[in-house]
Amino acid sequence: MKWEGNRESDNVEDRRGEGHGGGGGGSPIFGGRSIGIGTIVIALLGGWIFGINPLTILGLLSGGGAPPAAHAPGPAQRPPADDTMARFVSTVLADTEDVWQGVFQQGGGRYQEPQLVLFRGATRTACGTGQAAMGPFYCPADQKVYIDLGFYETLKNRLGAPGDFAQAYVIAHEVGHHVQHQLGISGKVDQMRGRVSQAEYNALSVRLELQADCFAGVWAHHAQRARQILEQGDVEEAMNAAARIGDDALQRANGGAVVPESFTHGTSAQRQRWFNNGLQNGSVKGCDTFSARSI
Repeated sequence: MKWEGNRESDNVEDRRGEGHGGGGGGSPIFGGRSIGIGTIVIALLGGWIFGINPLTILGLLSGGGAPPAAHAPGPAQRPPADDTMARFVSTVLADTEDVWQGVFQQGGGRYQEPQLVLFRGATRTACGTGQAAMGPFYCPADQKVYIDLGFYETLKNRLGAPGDFAQAYVIAHEVGHHVQHQLGISGKVDQMRGRVSQAEYNALSVRLELQADCFAGVWAHHAQRARQILEQGDVEEAMNAAARIGDDALQRANGGAVVPESFTHGTSAQRQRWFNNGLQNGSVKGCDTFSARSI
């Protein structure tokens, strides 16, 4: 991916120097509204490390209490200029800002840029305490994307999805949740919690996550047209990442049965299909997973 020398976002906050702090009240982080692309990773890794069924862990995440509180974070800081990975994330975030500003303007709207928070271990959010093991996530209550950059090592070494464009796809997916929040889509899905069965709510969550994948593809489509960011193999890196974090692939990787009723993010094939849909068409309307008869 061609990114060096491009604009870096000013909307990046570096909390990595705070240690494993960051208490926060409220609900535990769960679902695409408060957890993002790497959510199910904690369940998979928990199964590997502790021998626990990942579906059990996901159930605990869904209904358990908030994590214990810790110290509040200090003043916001910018990442150091010589931190290559932080520069990469800042550059990808800036590129999503440029794309979505244009898309919203074309539609007669105004895009409000999200903040991106770098942290280690755990950090305070308006959705509760974010944990690194949960992977990158978006909190709609404070409109911030959170990422422990150690997730990229998990993505590469444990999940088998290396490459800088795979890493960019992760950021673009979380920004896709921010776009959903601005459009009122995620709020409507959240309102269904408790009104429908768990299986029905999971099905809505899948459509929400697949739409965020599609929005990541929309970003890549417009970024490529405007700045020619793609290099040979980049699309394959993103498609591989989408495949590796499909619900079915993660359940198989843990040696368990594939349980479609438990899916919250979509199958590998679905995640690839919707990312590619956005990539090829560059259309927000084309990402309407909720109206699609088949996903």
